[in-house]
Amino acid sequence: MKIPVLLTILLFLVSMSISKAQTIYNENEVPLFEVPNPLITFKGKTISTTADWEKLRRPELHAFFKDNVYGRVPKNLKIDSYHILEQDDNALNGKALRRQVELTFTHNNKKLSFTILLYLPKHVKNAALFLGYNFYGNHTITEDEAVIISSAWSNNNEEFGIENNTLTAASRGKRTNRWAIEKIINAGYGLATIYYGEVDPDKNDLSDGIHHLLYSENQNQPKLEEWGSIAAWAWGLSKAMDYFEINPEVDASKVIVFGHSRLGKSALWAGANDQRFAGVISNNSGCGGASMSKRTFGETIAVINERFPHWFCTNFKEYNNNEGALAVDQHQLLALIAPRPLYVASAKEDRWADPKGEFLSTKYASSVYELYGKKGIGNMEMPNTNSPIHNTVAYHIRTGKHDVTDYDWEQYIKWANTHFK
Repeated sequence: MKIPVLLTILLFLVSMSISKAQTIYNENEVPLFEVPNPLITFKGKTISTTADWEKLRRPELHAFFKDNVYGRVPKNLKIDSYHILEQDDNALNGKALRRQVELTFTHNNKKLSFTILLYLPKHVKNAALFLGYNFYGNHTITEDEAVIISSAWSNNNEEFGIENNTLTAASRGKRTNRWAIEKIINAGYGLATIYYGEVDPDKNDLSDGIHHLLYSENQNQPKLEEWGSIAAWAWGLSKAMDYFEINPEVDASKVIVFGHSRLGKSALWAGANDQRFAGVISNNSGCGGASMSKRTFGETIAVINERFPHWFCTNFKEYNNNEGALAVDQHQLLALIAPRPLYVASAKEDRWADPKGEFLSTKYASSVYELYGKKGIGNMEMPNTNSPIHNTVAYHIRTGKHDVTDYDWEQYIKWANTHFK
């Protein structure tokens, strides 16, 4: 029996209103739950050495997240070719080298390309590098008119002048506030960014983007345990790493993967998957990122899967309104990054992303870092606003909303100076 379209829409709106009405913003309403111990295996064995962590516990946690949260990549796909589209050795008023590099992938007679915008400081040879996606095209992060405008699909944005899902010059420089490029270059770091829509357009249609290159015959959707968009975006970050390893201008041993919001989720999953990343930064990544799912504070698994059904693997939907059944929580995702430096950042007004849940994840992941003799988060109490903790596991909560600010970048640079210089 087919449900009429109007009834389907009505049911969806009702479910969304129910989810919104049930949103928890009061700590007294957070349910009691048991925090899964990252150092006890699913079979109950206690992990007390780094060797046992790497041989026993890390692999089973990683496999669980692959099969039940983010989804497995069906096949390894190497770069088919790369092409320098444009370069300038005197960019940003002579302070930086600029490179725009297109990576191309082919499989099953299909092709996908994405472009890395790369700025490198002229005064530092083989500088450490921040790598992260942007939301509306490489040209939005800078006023630099040489930056190429992507032809990939984009979400519309009236404020940025984006209509008909098409990027134009009207949006050039609209996101300079989120990318402290001069601060990064002046501090001796490089910056690489990619428009995430070139890897996988952010819409509930997994027949385009990178997914369709790897479908088997007659397949047009991922299998239950196969990758959603977040895993696809994480895949793209690893492919950028493949390129950096063959680029003599980049120190591939010092690439720090960064992401904000949904792209912070992608950065965390990329860091968990790919141990070549020297460090990981999660900025306001929230549900499915750094915040603990079992707290059900702010955005929940059910809400995120309803609103963005393409982000996670289909198996993750089994935990809609059923967080208690999860054998893991997000602090164990953070633990997969150990012993590499990790920074999680929150914003005081961003309650939807559950700042306390993000902080607690860093605290509960710290036991794994301590196995390696690294300093994590030692206190159960959150730090004061704008009072960062810059250990190997770092955390801050700043004033303001869901965004990336100069304050955030100033902290990331200070922290990076300790670990990557």
